[in-house]
Amino acid sequence: MENSKQPFYSSYKKNLDYMNDRLGVDESFDVVQVDLEYAGRKMALFFIDGFAKDDILHLLMKFLAKLDPKDLKPDPLTKLLKTYIPYIELEQSDDLNEAADQVLAGPTVLVVEGIDKGIVIDARSYPVRSPDEPDLERVVRGARDGFVETLVFNAALTRRRVRDRSLRMEYLQIGRRSKTDICMCYIGDIVDKDRVSNLRKALKNIDTDGLPMAEKTLEEFLGGRHWNPFPTVRYTERPDTAASHLFEGHVLIIVDGTPSVMITPATYWHHLQHAEEYRQKPVVGAYLRMIRYIAVWASIFILPLYYLFSVNPNLLPAGMEFIGPSDTGVIPILIQFLIAEVGIDMLRMAAIHTPSALATALGLVAAILIGEVAIEVGWFTPEVVLYLAVAAIGTYATPSYELSLANRMVRIFLLLITAAFGVNGYVLGLTLWILYITRMNSFNVAYFWPFIPFAYRPFRNILIRTPIPLKNRRPTILKPQDPDR
Repeated sequence: MENSKQPFYSSYKKNLDYMNDRLGVDESFDVVQVDLEYAGRKMALFFIDGFAKDDILHLLMKFLAKLDPKDLKPDPLTKLLKTYIPYIELEQSDDLNEAADQVLAGPTVLVVEGIDKGIVIDARSYPVRSPDEPDLERVVRGARDGFVETLVFNAALTRRRVRDRSLRMEYLQIGRRSKTDICMCYIGDIVDKDRVSNLRKALKNIDTDGLPMAEKTLEEFLGGRHWNPFPTVRYTERPDTAASHLFEGHVLIIVDGTPSVMITPATYWHHLQHAEEYRQKPVVGAYLRMIRYIAVWASIFILPLYYLFSVNPNLLPAGMEFIGPSDTGVIPILIQFLIAEVGIDMLRMAAIHTPSALATALGLVAAILIGEVAIEVGWFTPEVVLYLAVAAIGTYATPSYELSLANRMVRIFLLLITAAFGVNGYVLGLTLWILYITRMNSFNVAYFWPFIPFAYRPFRNILIRTPIPLKNRRPTILKPQDPDR
């Protein structure tokens, strides 16, 4: 699509014809051109029906109707901008292509006879829902507001919690055709300037038609379009979580059209933290974090370990022989596990597409009918169902949905390699997993930090929810400008 600059013509009719053709006024019912005449001059408003605020435009038209031709002399553009259009968000554009793009983004453009520039009136209103609490990040105590699909609202929710004079909201547009609004958010006095510069450069270098999946499409361009299942950015829909990461020195990326805000960089351990741990007393938060870690590790390791012990009972210490199944059933245990894994994913996808009123019925059908009948007919052993349920609970206890899916892939990989090579396969799979994530980087930050490379104090703070220090101790891996202020 052509993006070269096209200056306004001296002819009013040519300007109207160009805007009409570029916007497809006659072809799209929601692209509106309103022809007016005030103060002896022909004027035209271009806007998108549904984005424009009718009451604001009606008020501005009332003011313009009171104009006299002598009111617009000697400089009509300056008179309109500074005197006779009483609105806050006004700009001027000398590029017809840019003016048309502004209309498609929501603002209204006023073209006036005898003026070789367009007046951009940012009187737009996007359809928006209320800032409700996010479903994936609920807390017992705490704020109930969450990000929405409108970038301006999300920026306001962030500023409400970070009233720092150096908070910066950099505006960009990505997508040759979609022109998606992007905002880089950071605290200038804390963040590493090189990190901001590199991220800004990476965003500007993205060349694509659009971002159909918003932040998820953007992640593929920033984090690498490869087959790595682990997320290199963290998502949050909570303004308080976003604010806490700003204070540490992270950079947020807010994408218009989605309630999920990207936090960069993000290590493996960032995905295991939850706001609920900081909404309780430190000792309670530390307990909750340890329980969460146990659940996450169980979701990864319990199935391969159980399979290893079931096929090699001699590996069990004395007194723990009960771990192995007394009856393996008709189907081999490995196949039972794989069928159950696929079944859980099928149930999860079915739950997503099931109306809320029917979700309970779906759960009853899956748990009672399918589960009980499968055990009765001998497809599954009770032990397999038990350990798979523990793994599933650990998966859903993982705060990051993206990491829970990646851990599920690791669990299946460990299960298969253990079934193929026994103890050696389990050790090899575990070693390969650790080597893989330790070699990963998230925006030039080691993914497994502070475990590898090891840093005692950050590792202690991640392993145990410690009390909030008297001083702000920002992660040194982020290279903050004031690490201990």
